[in-house]
Amino acid sequence: MISQRPPGECEAIVRTMTRCMEHEAFYVSGIHTVPEMCIYGGWAGLENSPDPAQIFFNEQRDIALLFCGECFIDQQTRTGLRRRGHNFGKQAGDWLVHLYEEEGDGFFERLNGLFSGLLIDKKKSRAFLFNDRYGMERIYWCETRHALYFASEAKALLRILPELRAFDEEGLAQFLAFGCTLEWRTLFRGVSLLPGASLWSFEKGIHRKKRYFSPAAWESRPTLSGECFESQFQETFQEILPRYFESDGRIGISLTGGLDTRMIMAGRPETGEKPICYTFAGENGETIDARLAARVAATCGLDHRILRIGPDFFSNFASHADRTVYITDGCFGVQGAHEIYLHRRARELAPVRLTGNFGSEVLRSMSTFKPLGLSPELFSPEFGQAVQRSTSGLCCTHEHPVTFGAFREIPWNLFGSLAAGRSQVTFRTPYLDNEIVALAFQAPGNFRTTPLQALRFVKNNSIPLSNIPTDRGLTGANPGLIGGLRHFLSEAAFKFEYHTNEGLPHCLSPLDQFFKMINPGARLLGSHKYLHYRSWFRAELAAHMSGIFADARIRRMSFWNSGFIEHMAADHICGRKNYIREINAVLTIEAVERLLFQGLPRGLEFSGAAGAASISPTATREFQLAQPALAGGTMTTKSA
Repeated sequence: MISQRPPGECEAIVRTMTRCMEHEAFYVSGIHTVPEMCIYGGWAGLENSPDPAQIFFNEQRDIALLFCGECFIDQQTRTGLRRRGHNFGKQAGDWLVHLYEEEGDGFFERLNGLFSGLLIDKKKSRAFLFNDRYGMERIYWCETRHALYFASEAKALLRILPELRAFDEEGLAQFLAFGCTLEWRTLFRGVSLLPGASLWSFEKGIHRKKRYFSPAAWESRPTLSGECFESQFQETFQEILPRYFESDGRIGISLTGGLDTRMIMAGRPETGEKPICYTFAGENGETIDARLAARVAATCGLDHRILRIGPDFFSNFASHADRTVYITDGCFGVQGAHEIYLHRRARELAPVRLTGNFGSEVLRSMSTFKPLGLSPELFSPEFGQAVQRSTSGLCCTHEHPVTFGAFREIPWNLFGSLAAGRSQVTFRTPYLDNEIVALAFQAPGNFRTTPLQALRFVKNNSIPLSNIPTDRGLTGANPGLIGGLRHFLSEAAFKFEYHTNEGLPHCLSPLDQFFKMINPGARLLGSHKYLHYRSWFRAELAAHMSGIFADARIRRMSFWNSGFIEHMAADHICGRKNYIREINAVLTIEAVERLLFQGLPRGLEFSGAAGAASISPTATREFQLAQPALAGGTMTTKSA
């Protein structure tokens, strides 16, 4: 926070904000204050991660950097800094402080990774608040006449500012239309998100806002020929991959049967300690991902584990769901309750998770960003109109497909699962590396709609891996009749499984068991999916859902149609209708209201694997201390 209030009160507020982001016993935290500049900061992060959120200094300790996430420094820059006599450790924060000393605020344009930070320069009495180009390392902020507050998680702001504990109507309408908020709006009244590539400066009471990067800089790059693009991609991907395998701890590769992890495995550099591979799966049975991932790992001489959902997931589902909604600030709903559960097990294998996430969106323009299509009957008439307006208000279709994927869909629509997973492990993907995204803008148009370029990369680097079919039945060899049939059957099985699982129309819901029996792809190839929330809410989780829907508090929420909610659960449980999306929406919004609006004043915290709610006496005392700081004081701001 930046405020002219008394230092003791400001420190108490920051400690309270920091404490509510300490989600596990293995988190580390601390605060750093510069009262003469009215700046008060804190951090919380995963212990033993490559770059836990913490503070870094120059030798004179007059420049400080509070840093969250990871930033990758190229070897040329490292060598140059060493030659110029800088001494520092392995962590990126050490490099960044010295890079700022040499280049000033121009150095932000050179940053590569997913990160956010607060840089405090006491020599020049100025500070910078910044984040990565895509806005993936979120910074929530709000401004009152008393102070400017900002945090990596919205709950830190809600904890110390009770007036923020209410839904932003437009943000809620967007969330129920698309499953996420759009632009840089949030679910919370008075709380906004910093856009990607933000660079906010604070100097002598003046606050300036600007961006250090715009996607237009990459959109203007010339389109390459197919041959030239393939050559440059081969060289660039091989060059950047080693930085994602650098770690003092073990690397875990979240392996699937898809192309994006296959490319990582084909281009994998030789490292000192072998990474371990793992694949998420359901209680029993073998998925296509698990079967193919085991073959890929064995071909590369690596160990492979299957991490399964166990019976305790269902017996403690209420805790897992609440924990997910709380930690992600509602960005991930109850249908994402498995993420933290499985990533907790992944952390036991390796503290760093390397994935192929976002490769499809960046390289092949694949998108799942579309309206949820919730039943209009779910909403009150007035709020239903607001949801409808949000559905027609998305105006990104004219954008370059890579701009839409990397700078819109990924940070808005795909943030929730990332936020849940990285509460347990350090998240890495090479597909948001600046060099890869910049090159993707230069791909010929036909390269953005086909997997052929990815298949050729795998074949060029590992023929044995290219001979293993992907989850869609593709190989690097000439498909021929058998290969073509395998691809057709895999695609058909994937679509059939989707439409008979989460996407089953109401009219076909009574035939649920019949579709499971006749699924030819699952019988011949294995299942594509291991998550079956639609079925779970009809059986294992039916009592949980019905208990929450029976709460009169839900039906009193002005945006719901209480009459529809009363029969929605019964229709889903008995199989008359498929209301899984509506159920997820209602349960998620109920949890946000209960945990982030009602729970925070009582010092709500979570502890242990079960995620049980508890009251921290220390947090309660600090919350009470923070209240006097919410009155009095002024601050001058200026936008640029």
